[in-house]
Amino acid sequence: MGRLTVLALRMVIVALLAGSLAVQTVLVPLMASDLEGLDAEYSHLRAPFLVIVVLGVVAAQTVLVCVWRLVTMARRGTVFSHAAFRYVHAVIGAFVAAALLVFALGALLAPGEAVAPGVVALLGGAGLAILGIALIVLVLRMLLAQAVARDVEASRMRAELAEVI
Repeated sequence: MGRLTVLALRMVIVALLAGSLAVQTVLVPLMASDLEGLDAEYSHLRAPFLVIVVLGVVAAQTVLVCVWRLVTMARRGTVFSHAAFRYVHAVIGAFVAAALLVFALGALLAPGEAVAPGVVALLGGAGLAILGIALIVLVLRMLLAQAVARDVEASRMRAELAEVI
C-alpha cells in the first residue's frame, strides 16, 4: 500500500473513532435524558434502546481498530500471515453482532405504534445489508487464506530450491 493511501485511511479511521467516542460520551447521555420524557406506554423501550446504541458503537469501533491493525500489517508486508486472521475474524464477528443489534432494535420497536411499520422494515433491510457485509468479509477471509497458503508453499519451495543449489 502506498503511504498516501495508508495516511488517508488512518485519518478517516481516527475521525470515525473520534466521532464514535463523541456519540458514546455526549449523544448517548443526551438521548437518555430525552427518552426520560417518553409516555408510560413506551418507557420500557428506553434502556434496551440505549444498550443497543452503545453496543452498536462498540461494534463499529471494533471494526475500525481491526482495520487499523490490518492496514499496519499490510504496510509492513505481514498481512499474508496467520496473525491477520485474528483481526479478520473480529471484523466478521463485529458485523454479525451489529446485524443482530439492528434486528433486535426492529423487534423492540415492532410491537405497538412506537414507530411506523415501514421503519421496522427498513431496520430489517439494514440488518440484512450488514449481514451481507459480513459475508463479503468472509469471502475476503477465504481469499486471504488462499494467499497465505500459497505464500507458505512458495516459502517451502524456495527452501527446497536453496537446498538443491
